[in-house]
Amino acid sequence: MARLPADIFTEQDDIDVDTLANLGPLTALAGIWEGAKGKDVNPFGDGPRRQDYVERIELQPIDPQSNGPQLLYGLRYHTRVTKPGEVETYHDQVGYWLWEPATGLILHSLTIPRGQSLLAKGRAEAAATSFQVSARRGSTENGIVSSAFLEAAFRTESFTLNVTTHTDGTWSYSEDTVLKVRGEPELFHHTDANTLTRIAAATPNPLAR
Repeated sequence: MARLPADIFTEQDDIDVDTLANLGPLTALAGIWEGAKGKDVNPFGDGPRRQDYVERIELQPIDPQSNGPQLLYGLRYHTRVTKPGEVETYHDQVGYWLWEPATGLILHSLTIPRGQSLLAKGRAEAAATSFQVSARRGSTENGIVSSAFLEAAFRTESFTLNVTTHTDGTWSYSEDTVLKVRGEPELFHHTDANTLTRIAAATPNPLAR
């Protein structure tokens, strides 16, 4: 963690309220996106199971967030995943992408409706076209919390997410969630990857309208 300033209460005076103009490496992620070529590898009773998936993700700018002198710009997101040709939700996820211009810190929060949340962190320059965030079990700064069932049956040891933005306006990601599956001697790498195409622009944050 960066050294704390002497004054941890006073906020900055000259905050630019236009989040879309201050997202740094997250700028290209703002908007509503679809991806039809997702690839998922997950654990199952008879070995790894591979699943294609279709994804819709909405990333909308929020107003600037201050922790005293710390200033964060970010996107609130919701991801919904289905299997090709089906309506039932295969995966649902909500959270925030945050960037601190002063330090290059990136934070990615993730919550899924099966009893699990995490906070992953990384760093990137404002003009970066690729970056990585990660979380690990037991950390109080970029950690993972799970329900009793998941902790006992599919314990998450670590999470790594790589994001790359492309010159054609798309962006892609690859995830590696390392699991300790009960009864299995080796750790399992639960992986996901997809490429997203924008279908609608982002809505400016309330203060910038």
